[in-house]
Amino acid sequence: MTILYNSSLQKATFFLTGFRGLEGLHGWISLPFCSIYLAVIVGNLTVLHVIRTDVTLHEPMYYFLAMLALTDLGLCLSTLPTVMGIFWFGAREIGIPACFTQLFFIHTLSLVESSVLLSMSVDRYVAICHPLRYSTVLTPARIVRMGLSSVLRSALLILPLPFLLKRFQYCRSHVLAHAYCLHLEIMKLACSSITVNHIYGLFVVACTVGVDSLLIFLSYALILRTVLGIASRQERLRALSTCVSHICAVLLFYMPMIGLSLVHRFGEHLPRLVHLLMSYVYLLVTPLMNPIVYSIKTKQIRQRIAKKFQFIKSLKCFQQD
Repeated sequence: MTILYNSSLQKATFFLTGFRGLEGLHGWISLPFCSIYLAVIVGNLTVLHVIRTDVTLHEPMYYFLAMLALTDLGLCLSTLPTVMGIFWFGAREIGIPACFTQLFFIHTLSLVESSVLLSMSVDRYVAICHPLRYSTVLTPARIVRMGLSSVLRSALLILPLPFLLKRFQYCRSHVLAHAYCLHLEIMKLACSSITVNHIYGLFVVACTVGVDSLLIFLSYALILRTVLGIASRQERLRALSTCVSHICAVLLFYMPMIGLSLVHRFGEHLPRLVHLLMSYVYLLVTPLMNPIVYSIKTKQIRQRIAKKFQFIKSLKCFQQD
């Protein structure tokens, strides 16, 4: 479908396709998506509730985990309205201001997640390499500043994108290949040169994801050097075990991102369905898996969640009696 350009930007709309060619199956396709969204919301809210209500978890490591859960929750909620709107109600049109707003939140929260993962690597570095200074380095005030700086950095870098897109005229088509708005997809529809958008997009990725991933790698190189210097094998394993959850979270975030980038740049011959599935994996699998990973790999979180469920079960038995 082609939507002609409207000279009034505020009245123009984009057309979200969802799974093109499978419109008749959207009702069935919505079932796994609905289950994933529900699991993401319940899982991350559970982690937040456990950390908030248990004072023994009011430590830097769990504050960063709460930031990660909030970011994952926000990323999930930023795509949920348009994705489920298409599947359930066939609501394919989205106004350009609403589209640009969604784009801003999706990209900002993705960069915030990268920043939070970097902060968590700093937490692990200080805990293992400088344990005696842990409480003095990662104070509550410093943790708040790290969180705020992550949000500000991401928001300020993404803020120009909607304005760079707003200057274009979309005279070819307003049809987007996804069920949500992304910068890369929208700028392809522009009639004029998109060189500035390309350059600025690469600049943002290099300044955020590139720098963050490099610093995370450096922090783990230093951690590994410190751990290898520990005489006791049991102590080495204990130190490394505290990093397992964070390493899994890093891989869950960066691997789909790398896969999506490779598909976009070198997968032109692949079916369009592969591109769509990779984009959904990137935006949904990480928020889904992070609470599961931290609940399984972090003993304190696992014990607190189990205790909560035992309390609820005991309360129900008491009410029945």
